[in-house]
Amino acid sequence: MSTTTFDVVVIGAGPGGYVAAIRAAQLGMTVACIDDWQNASGGAAPGGTCTNVGCIPSKALLQSSEYYEHAARHFDAHGIGLKDLRIDVAKMVARKDQIVKQTNEGILYLFKKNKISFFHGRGSFVKAGNGGYEIAVQGKEAHALFGRQIIIATGSSARALPGLPFDEDKVLSNDGALRIGSVPKRLGVIGSGVIGLEMGSVWRRVGAEVKVLEALPSFLPAADAQIAKEAHKALTRQGLQIELGVKVGEIKVGRKAVSVAYTDAKGAAQTLEVDKLIVSIGRVPNTAGLNGAAVGLAIDERGFIVVDNECRTGLPGVWAVGDVVRGPMLAHKAEEEGVAVAERIAGQHGHVDFNLVPFVVYTSPEIAWVGKSEQALQEEGRAYRAGSFPFMANGRARALGDTTGMVKFLADAVSDEILGVHIVGPLASELIAEAAVAMAFHASAEDIARICHAHPSLSEAMKEAALAVDKRTLNF
Repeated sequence: MSTTTFDVVVIGAGPGGYVAAIRAAQLGMTVACIDDWQNASGGAAPGGTCTNVGCIPSKALLQSSEYYEHAARHFDAHGIGLKDLRIDVAKMVARKDQIVKQTNEGILYLFKKNKISFFHGRGSFVKAGNGGYEIAVQGKEAHALFGRQIIIATGSSARALPGLPFDEDKVLSNDGALRIGSVPKRLGVIGSGVIGLEMGSVWRRVGAEVKVLEALPSFLPAADAQIAKEAHKALTRQGLQIELGVKVGEIKVGRKAVSVAYTDAKGAAQTLEVDKLIVSIGRVPNTAGLNGAAVGLAIDERGFIVVDNECRTGLPGVWAVGDVVRGPMLAHKAEEEGVAVAERIAGQHGHVDFNLVPFVVYTSPEIAWVGKSEQALQEEGRAYRAGSFPFMANGRARALGDTTGMVKFLADAVSDEILGVHIVGPLASELIAEAAVAMAFHASAEDIARICHAHPSLSEAMKEAALAVDKRTLNF
């Protein structure tokens, strides 16, 4: 078998991998990208977890289920009457699958456009030598590649509970949660992180009774405490049952149901009987199958590839990005690292500021934040000022019929530099971008307060919250 040589070989075509490959190609390098995801017919499905069983399909189901809930509960207030409302789950899932397919095809088109050689299969190291690394591709066809530079972007997989493997029928990972064929009467969720809350929200909206069990004593502890409290209140008011501080015990999977024994926050023994159980207790990096030992690739005790601040491994010319390295497991973080690594290989100065990586939970209301939370600033002993503005005082939010939540700004007490922005409310995922841009340029709260925002718009809540830092809101 002949060996094909490339300047850069990328292992993995998720957000970090395919973006790294594109940026490297833009910079004039010859690039190969290897990925083993496949669709139902066995064809290539690049895009990784995000495209296939994560970000993209979950947002499709969230949108469909939100439309259904609006029709069922909120259209009447707009003077819209409906009879015989129903949900066709098969059609909803088919729409989600079509969106995934379009995204897969879009990435393949981008590879072709940028003259990137795509190999469908699993990539692994063979040996190092001659100024690079031999990479084997195992799939329907075997290939031998040689890369002068290697970027590992193999992503992560759902973490299972010990002794309880995913069968994707009754015990579900994010993958199975996206493929439920009909609305379960009772749905259990272990873990109140992003995946648990989003998938719980999807199936609650369309009729399931959903209960979330969370081991931690507080809700969304990574978020600002005030924002998390508002989000918890809104989600429970909608009917999502959330129990905090629980200790999960024995789980029995029966022919028709799943039984979860647990101890509640007060120490009382409880049992939850559900038709399906989603387990979302985190994710583990995908390093099995890389054959990293063949070249001495360092992997830590948690399974992450060891890298420095610039995503370099201990091996010359080998880099790693995204979920397989330290830092938040977020698609956009992986993309930024992929771009930065491609630019570093080209001799440029790629840069990623982890303090400016936005976090988003796509529930309704959406939850988003960037920068420091109030509790983090208190722990640091940093003097700050806070300002907030409720969506109930925003004209566009009232017109939308969605006034839940607020925008909150945190700024340095002396310089007024924005240190963090936290949002719970409509389209928080879109609004947070203004905060990230402002913080990237070290803007002050006064800067945002002085910028003209369109009226009426949800973004006015950003301006008003910035004004609130100086206690001079105009509309509240």
